[in-house]
Amino acid sequence: MDIRALQAYAYFFMTIFLVVLLYGYIVYLYRSEKKGVKDYEKLGRIAIDDELDSEPVNTSDSKPSEKKEQTK
Repeated sequence: MDIRALQAYAYFFMTIFLVVLLYGYIVYLYRSEKKGVKDYEKLGRIAIDDELDSEPVNTSDSKPSEKKEQTK
């Protein structure tokens, strides 16, 4: 087996691996949106609604420094 055959096999298996990885990531995104973990449509508005006075996409109840004080 020469180097060209090894390169061809490596290329083929790497392509298959990357395709499986891509589809796995797509399924992960789809499932997390269906479960309600993340709302990707809401996050997609970040690029469209990019003004200083626009409403934040993700809001939290308190600031991170206040959360640390509450847990202590």
